[in-house]
Amino acid sequence: MTVTVGMFQGPEGLGPEPDVARNLAAIDGAAARAAAAGAQILVTPEMSVTGYDIGTAARALARPRGGEYHAAIAGIAGRHGVAIVAGYPELDDGTVFNAVTVVAPDGAELAHYRKTHLFGELDRAMFAPGGELPVQFDLGGLRCGLLICYDVEFPEAVRAQADAGADLLLIPTGLMEPFGRIAEQVVPVRAFESQLYIAYTNHCGRETSLEYCGLSTAAGPDGDVVARAGRDEELLVFTADLEALRAARIANTYLRDRRTDLY
Repeated sequence: MTVTVGMFQGPEGLGPEPDVARNLAAIDGAAARAAAAGAQILVTPEMSVTGYDIGTAARALARPRGGEYHAAIAGIAGRHGVAIVAGYPELDDGTVFNAVTVVAPDGAELAHYRKTHLFGELDRAMFAPGGELPVQFDLGGLRCGLLICYDVEFPEAVRAQADAGADLLLIPTGLMEPFGRIAEQVVPVRAFESQLYIAYTNHCGRETSLEYCGLSTAAGPDGDVVARAGRDEELLVFTADLEALRAARIANTYLRDRRTDLY
């Protein structure tokens, strides 16, 4: 059993003002290319619908779960026959969360997650933290988990996904300079130590005050980098293989050898 994953690093040149229509058009184009390459699911960056570094506009652009942003993403997913992981500011009873939704080609919501670890004042000024971890769904015989950006920098968050049976972690991110080491070093280590695949999908270019690193990274359970983008707009495609994952878990006994009676 395999799942082929598309990872859209972009769109480039977001600019100082949020442009939802432009972002959705970019996701639409990426979904078309991903589907043509055989992808079953497309992962887009953190807050891909509105942009991430949008300050107070996050509240003005926030929408309820299952609302107009879901409808827009569902239309794209249905048009191209590929599930889509998209990030947006979610409004729930006056509170704004940094959220991600997974929408199937038939328009159904496969999963919904709110970022649990907020990054400094950049996040805290815009969002409340989510309170549910892990969030998972099934696709193509693999168990998929969701995290957002800073979440992956906490080994406990990734290990919680592994303990709940995750085979593949899908992680929209907004990684900015000078933190490229997270994509280059931390993400492959997380995949290795928790024995799963990771699809870590970033923005690129400049948005308001942030210069994004790019460097979107797919890593396997052996710690190898399966695919990595440069710093410009790019679509990556890789395949997560359940048999390869099972073989890696036999060779690497980290999960079995833990002393959970001590920690």
